[in-house]
Amino acid sequence: MRVLVGCEESQAVCKEFRKRGHEAYSCDIQECSGGHPEWHLQMDVFESIQMVKPDLLIAFPPCTFMSKAGARWMHAGGKINLERLSKALKAKHFFMMLLNAGVERIAIENPQPLKIVALPPNTQTIQPYQFGDPYSKKTLLWLKNLPELVPTKILSEYKPYLPSNTGGAKRGQKFMYKNISQKDSSKTFPGIAKAMAEQWG
Repeated sequence: MRVLVGCEESQAVCKEFRKRGHEAYSCDIQECSGGHPEWHLQMDVFESIQMVKPDLLIAFPPCTFMSKAGARWMHAGGKINLERLSKALKAKHFFMMLLNAGVERIAIENPQPLKIVALPPNTQTIQPYQFGDPYSKKTLLWLKNLPELVPTKILSEYKPYLPSNTGGAKRGQKFMYKNISQKDSSKTFPGIAKAMAEQWG
């Protein structure tokens, strides 16, 4: 099967599909960090869709301005930040273009969005601890012609991967990382990447 993993520089998902014999490619405007540049398309994702003509598209579009985690900046001072809202709506447009791309099977991943962005309802909500990684990090999936992911190893002990908000530390929450780059925070957990390849491949 021909698989395109859009907006993925880590190649975490791409490599799992490759392990299972699929013709998989990662795509991002950044260089890949996964060690296989021969499988990476450093170009616009929509151009890569036209070039690869995938049977399955999995995409991780940027969420910085749409995510609920940024609510305090969107509503700073009790007013809507119009500049940030404009960027969020541009991100939504990109998201919707991916969701409506002419590919038979599509999966789009993003965190919980702000209500003001008005994304369509997601299909499924998953957590890393459902797939063997001992962390909580709420992740939403929008699926087209794909089954929901079935948990592979549900852990009873886990901790938040990232602070949920500025008050988390005051409430005694302990996180995997306090200062983590945006690139690292968006990488796909190994258990989820493996489940995608096993169940959708």
